[in-house]
Amino acid sequence: MKKLFAVLTSVVMALSLVGCGASQSSVNTLNFASELDIISLDSTMANDSLSFTAIHAFTDGLMITNKEGEVVEAIASSYEESDDHLTYTFHLRDAKWSNGDSVTANDFVFAWRRAIQKSGNYAYMFGTDGANIKNADALMAKQQEGKDLTDEDMKTLGVEAKDDKTLVVTLETPCSYFLSLMTFPCFYPVNENFVKEKGDKYGTSVDTVLSNGAYVLKSWDLGSKATFVKNEQYYDADKVKLEELNLLLVQDPKTAALNFDSGANDYAPINSELVDKYKNTSNYHQFSDGFLYYLQLNFENKDLANLNIRKALSYAINRQDFTDNVLKDGSKPATGFVPSELSKGPDGKDFREASGTYTDYNVEQAQKYLDQGLKELGKDSIQLRLLYGTDESPKDTLAEYLQNTFSKLKGLSIEMVATTKQDRIYNRQKNGDFDISVTAWAPDYADPTTYLNLLLENNSNNYGHYVSKEFNDLMDKAKKSVGDEQQRWNYLLQAEKVAMEDYAYIPVFEKGTAVLIADKVSGLYHQSVGVPETFHYVEIKSE
Repeated sequence: MKKLFAVLTSVVMALSLVGCGASQSSVNTLNFASELDIISLDSTMANDSLSFTAIHAFTDGLMITNKEGEVVEAIASSYEESDDHLTYTFHLRDAKWSNGDSVTANDFVFAWRRAIQKSGNYAYMFGTDGANIKNADALMAKQQEGKDLTDEDMKTLGVEAKDDKTLVVTLETPCSYFLSLMTFPCFYPVNENFVKEKGDKYGTSVDTVLSNGAYVLKSWDLGSKATFVKNEQYYDADKVKLEELNLLLVQDPKTAALNFDSGANDYAPINSELVDKYKNTSNYHQFSDGFLYYLQLNFENKDLANLNIRKALSYAINRQDFTDNVLKDGSKPATGFVPSELSKGPDGKDFREASGTYTDYNVEQAQKYLDQGLKELGKDSIQLRLLYGTDESPKDTLAEYLQNTFSKLKGLSIEMVATTKQDRIYNRQKNGDFDISVTAWAPDYADPTTYLNLLLENNSNNYGHYVSKEFNDLMDKAKKSVGDEQQRWNYLLQAEKVAMEDYAYIPVFEKGTAVLIADKVSGLYHQSVGVPETFHYVEIKSE
């Protein structure tokens, strides 16, 4: 794990603390603005970064990433790993839920079984595309066959409560990043009796969640504000300095910046239109947020199933111009599907550097590819729908840029389909109702598979139904390369090469973030792997 710790440390960004912004709130309150909304507070079903951030504010899992970027014990007070790396035994500390119940090993067993039974978007992380927990793949395969999973079926999952304070996890094959995965929300515990009492309403309101973490959810107004207060029963409460946390929801960058200037916000994300205004102030900060923005293509569309059409789309995009002159927030052009600074191989070389460049900008070449593709399709022109969310900046900015970019190609017309993030993901993408979707992915753990797994035939996030036997075979070989990290790495490099030469997805840029932070705020950390923000270490200086 020492290698993993080093990787995580490199991506944790401590947001520095100088500037002139001043909040009007009480001394021990942080007002944190976001353009996004909280979609769900059910750790089993949540699928977006702000929901993960909110869930992590009031829930701890077995492990946590500290401010140094190290994966350390949280609800687990200690653990043992077997010599064959197939069994992890976690010993739980005395922690409480906010209703007074003790956090037990069964809370993890129930949560993990529930995650698979409910087929959430992150259920795959329990199988060989993630933690590789024993029998997880077999259980999910049974589901895919249309069969219901019984309680007896779920008992075969490799997670067992030996007693209230001892959790034993058994893997199919070793997973080098297993402990890092334990920091991710889908592996968090849930209280069985409470969940069964709340039923389908669990995770939908302030009255339908329990806390075992640093904060307790006090109030939640959808699309407006979520307020958390310090949890005095938290096992590590002495280290939590913040008394109140307000997540201010669905604030567009302009509004967030105005509120920051007035002192209503302590933290405000801004967009490219505001960078020039604030970039020379001490409140302005940039950091890499880990997201890869890309175009997901629907391979069931016959036009997009043509390789030359896909090549034309990719070659038409001037990524450098977009990041430098439109975003201006520290973003940089994507050169492949696995972003830079995510993970290093056994030789110490970054995956992106080792894999090379798979993107280029050449309008003349793009037109040639389009012409060839149209000839192969027997058409003079095609029309493609470009799907994007207007409430998830900068996807809207990218969509507008792409509309102008693609309009330069003769024989291609673009229909703009504007919607909300929730509709884009949970309705249109899920149901295949799109041609091109402007989307993004942040790494759940520090390994190339967190991206490459999205391209697997049976991955629940492969909405475009990309299928490549060669790619699938290489990924399978990587999984089976137990004990030979260099061979595994080579297979992953080959797998990305296959997918990128197929133009399976079209990478556009690696996201940078520009934010404003008040001078009184310290200890606010952003990490580009896993849960984006952690508020456990925030302090507010007296003014």
